[in-house]
Amino acid sequence: MADINALVEELSKLTVLEAADLVKQLETKWGVTAAAPVAAAAAAPAGAAAPAEAAKDTFDVILASVPADKKIGVIKAVREVKAGLGLAEAKALVEGAPKPVLEGAPKAEAEAAKKKLEDAGGKVELK
Repeated sequence: MADINALVEELSKLTVLEAADLVKQLETKWGVTAAAPVAAAAAAPAGAAAPAEAAKDTFDVILASVPADKKIGVIKAVREVKAGLGLAEAKALVEGAPKPVLEGAPKAEAEAAKKKLEDAGGKVELK
């Protein structure tokens, strides 16, 4: 540890030009680059999709529409999907479609909700 501390002290005495020369020599000797990884991300083409978009893990479940003859079944399904929702609130949500039923739900929960609502007769979108 004392050797490392001594090395740090010696490197601290270098001028900026000497430090830059040291970096160049170490890059050549070790076959590496001291470039910041942020620069590589900034240089990505504009058309490339961001990894966060490709690996989306939360979804909004949107009730797009409900046929009149399926309204009661969809209201029941909405109450199952969205815990704690009263009958009047569920009815208002179904009649006001398109409306979000769940927001920021995990993928598995969003897909399960979509399946329940579609099985009841509603048209559902995941966003």
